[in-house]
Amino acid sequence: MSKTQYEVSVITGKYTNKDGQEKNRYQRIGSVIETKNGPMLKFDCMPIVEGGWSGWAYMNAPKPKDFDDTIDF
Repeated sequence: MSKTQYEVSVITGKYTNKDGQEKNRYQRIGSVIETKNGPMLKFDCMPIVEGGWSGWAYMNAPKPKDFDDTIDF
């Protein structure tokens, strides 16, 4: 059985939060999963970013399944 090791995300833009701070906007583009043959990268989509994507992506620990990413921290 495969297990998600990382969520892969990229910066797709910026926004201003309710306190007036500029923050990065992220989009999840895929996952790194552990398979019987080793780690595998699965892209779900390719980012379309104004000015072009730099090719850099973040690999973060997977969020819990009940995580609500609509909450503004």
